Amino acid sequence: MSVDYLNAITENASRLGMRIQESLSEHTREINLSRTNASYFEADDKGRNIRKQLDSSSDREKLDAMKRLIALISKGRNVSEYFAQVVKNVASQNLEIRKLVYIYVLRYAEQEPDLALLSINTFQKDLNDSNPFIRAMALRVLSGIRVPMVGNIVVLAIKKSAADFSPYVRKVAALAIPKCYQLDDSHLPSLIEIINKMLNDTSPLSIGSVAVAFEAVCPTRLDLIHQRYRRLCKLLVEVDEWGQIDLLNLLLRYARTMLPRPIVNPDGEEVDQDIDLLLSSTEPLLLSRNPAVVLASVRIFWYLGPPSVHGKVVRPLLRLLQVSKEVERVTLSYILVLARTSASLFSPHFVRFFMLSDDPRQVKAEKIKLLVCLINYENHQSIFRELIGYTEDPNDQIAADCIAAIGRCAEIIPESMQTCLAALTEMIKNNHDVVVSNAILVLKNLVQTQLSQPSSIKPTNPSRSSLNIISDLARRIDDIRHPQARACVIWLVGQYCVSNQVPNGPAGVAKWAPDVLRRTAKGFSKEDVFVKLQIITLAAKLLVLSPADQTLALLNRYVFSLARYDLNFDVRDRARVLSSLLAGITSTSLTSDDGATPLEERGGVVLRSEQVKVILFNGKANITNNERTEHINVTVGSLGIITGRSALNDTILPDWLEEGVESALRDSPDDATPPPPVLSISSGPSDTVALKPNAEISSSARLSAPNGQKWASNLDDFFNEGDDSENEESNEDEEEDEDEDEDEEVEEQEMEGEHSEEESESSVENYDSNSGEENHDQLNTA
Repeated sequence: MSVDYLNAITENASRLGMRIQESLSEHTREINLSRTNASYFEADDKGRNIRKQLDSSSDREKLDAMKRLIALISKGRNVSEYFAQVVKNVASQNLEIRKLVYIYVLRYAEQEPDLALLSINTFQKDLNDSNPFIRAMALRVLSGIRVPMVGNIVVLAIKKSAADFSPYVRKVAALAIPKCYQLDDSHLPSLIEIINKMLNDTSPLSIGSVAVAFEAVCPTRLDLIHQRYRRLCKLLVEVDEWGQIDLLNLLLRYARTMLPRPIVNPDGEEVDQDIDLLLSSTEPLLLSRNPAVVLASVRIFWYLGPPSVHGKVVRPLLRLLQVSKEVERVTLSYILVLARTSASLFSPHFVRFFMLSDDPRQVKAEKIKLLVCLINYENHQSIFRELIGYTEDPNDQIAADCIAAIGRCAEIIPESMQTCLAALTEMIKNNHDVVVSNAILVLKNLVQTQLSQPSSIKPTNPSRSSLNIISDLARRIDDIRHPQARACVIWLVGQYCVSNQVPNGPAGVAKWAPDVLRRTAKGFSKEDVFVKLQIITLAAKLLVLSPADQTLALLNRYVFSLARYDLNFDVRDRARVLSSLLAGITSTSLTSDDGATPLEERGGVVLRSEQVKVILFNGKANITNNERTEHINVTVGSLGIITGRSALNDTILPDWLEEGVESALRDSPDDATPPPPVLSISSGPSDTVALKPNAEISSSARLSAPNGQKWASNLDDFFNEGDDSENEESNEDEEEDEDEDEDEEVEEQEMEGEHSEEESESSVENYDSNSGEENHDQLNTA
């Protein structure tokens, strides 16, 4: 026996030495001779000697060949011609080679289905391997082979791996379920059964993948979550980061569909205990290092919690603004949606949304929108100063957005109207055309808003009055080159040119209005279509206000004659319509060739001067806003808030179920509270005392302690009783020692008594031989 044992040790030692020597030689060759990993992606000989390396007996050669193939795949080259040689190495003992072989097989299994089927037996054998990593990798490759005929084999492999003792293998099995469902949806009942069993998994590593499989295969089967809901809530903190996101989305959908909506009353808030459980389980995730987990947690609090818990999401969102520019872009979109609903949450932190010079364009645009949402009476001056400074941004779109934001803020805070008008008036003097044109567009809306207000609330400062602003714009009409801005100025001049003062020019018209018509009529043919339409309208309005002025009549005839032969049909139609409206004012037609068509020969209805004024001046009562309308009801977490348009994969948030389903459906044996521990104090075979909490036992039914003592009502009494009991035990030990000493003395006396009795018996036997007195004395002494 000892000889065989020594031989076995010697053989194992020799094998170990050979293995170490081979490993050292291989690593030495790799250090000295082999190429670096980066060299695989450089220009090479297009796969020369790869077949020879794959058929080699050296693992090093095979590994080098597989790295070269994967590098060629990454560069977009077709290397399916090596499929037969690669499949031969699918059972290699080298783990690195096997992983690369599996990657290759996944890539070209659809192109070579017959050869891929030959390797399925190897994958099935790997499902029984002792290494869980190999089992998981085999299942991943088996489920990734897009061949419909292997669907049944994949289902059996998933079912087997779903019961594996390794949580990593169970995670891969859950991720393989959507692949199998996409391959063949006829296996849906079997896959739902597997998901139902995997929902009972208590491992945090795999439960997140089960949520992914549930959403992909059976998202409407929320009845499977009933008894698992509370356990999933408690597992949230322990699940991996990306699993937490999928699990939070699943629980959010379940809560909105199956739980009652929180009710806000004047007396307080009524929140279901299961919603409260989810909120308390999600709150630690707001401190996660993963921004996606934080944003998913924000959705839980925003769409499930009552208004009192909405403030908990503010600090985590502000923290994400410092992570990176990309995360900041997405976080600002989230904050913008929340701020449109509840601006008071973020208004104290408006300084955090000021623009920086190195911010991307999208981030700057989001910050401008946020500042507009957060403006109030307390912070409007600071935000105004920031927006005015942002108008000097090198990006024209950002400058235009800032000017539009200034106008929007003036509408929100009426007290700041004069400050806004003064700032916009100064911008008109700017040399930058974009700033000037956008300032005029905003001024047009603000002036129209201010002039439509009652006279009691109009500004009293004449230097900043709306009419003075319009006159300044009229004098600068030649400096304004933007077509839409020129059209706005001309419209303002025509709309508010009515004057009751006695001017030097035409009666009833402001003195600066005819000059605008004269300047614009010079270059009528070179103007944009929008400008031409407004010039024609201005000419008609001036003629209605002062029909007796010959100069205005000649200007009108000149403008309408140019419009009649314009290339744009909108301009021609506008000229014909206005000429017909003015038929009752002028004695001749404005668009006739000779201008001598008498009034009696004209057909149609002829309007009076007052009717024409109503049509021209009061036809557009509402203020038009050309700004792009924002979608307020977008869902937080959807792709649409980033891209600005709805996406196909956006999740739809279900509506609340007012009453919810019965809470008993979510009860499970795992939720039952364990019974209180029973402490047995046995002084004999039948004496047992059970200690129970005082809250569950009435005073009359409480058990009395032995020896007439009372049980402690708190920890202090309990520890004091412990000290007293130790003192009593020490006293009892001393008494026991004294009793033992007394017992020993009694035993000694008994021993002496027995010894004296023996002596007395012997003395009685010798009584006759001795004298009576001596024996009597000895007996008494004993």
